Amino acid sequence: MHQAREPKEGDFITIKSYKHDGSLHRTWRDTMVLKTSENALIGCNDHTLVTESDGRRWVTREPALVYFHKHYWFNIIAMIRNNGVSYYCNLASPAILDREALKYIDYDLDVKVFPNGEKKLLDVDEYAEHGTRWNYSRDTDKILKHNVLTLVDWIDNQKGPFSEEYIRIWYNRYLELSRRM
Repeated sequence: MHQAREPKEGDFITIKSYKHDGSLHRTWRDTMVLKTSENALIGCNDHTLVTESDGRRWVTREPALVYFHKHYWFNIIAMIRNNGVSYYCNLASPAILDREALKYIDYDLDVKVFPNGEKKLLDVDEYAEHGTRWNYSRDTDKILKHNVLTLVDWIDNQKGPFSEEYIRIWYNRYLELSRRM
C-alpha cells in the first residue's frame, strides 16, 4: 500500500469502493488510520459520513475497525456494538492506496458474522447477476471462491481481526488517539 506519503497513525483517509465496471459504489469519509504496513492498513470509522452511488448519505452508528490487505481479496469491518462485535466482510479486490483514497472493487459477496459466531454468506444472487452483466472472468471467480475459504478459516480460528485481543488492542488505540485530538 504505497502512495507519495504513507498516512501516519492518527491521519484520516477516505475509502472508496467501486464495482467491476469502474462505477463508484460507496465512499466513507474520515477513516482514522491506526496502523499501516507494507501489506495492510487498519483504521477506525466512528460516526463516519458514508455516501452511496445514488447520492444518498448516512452516518455510521457505532465505531468499526476496518482491515484491508494488499494480498487478500476481502476486507473486514468489525462493528463494535453493545451486544458484542459483529463483522461485515466484503469479498473484494485487494485495496490500493493513492493520494485520493484507499480504493477497492466490491465483488458483491459478503460474509456477515454475528456476535454469537454465526456466519451468513450474503448477496449470492447479486454476485451471479453482476458476474453475468460485467463478465467476471473465470480466474476472478476462482480467486474469490478461494478467498471465501480463507476468510471462513480466519473466522473459525479467530485469526487477525476475528480475535478478541485484536479488537481490544486496536479499539483502545483508536480511543487513545481520539483523546489527543
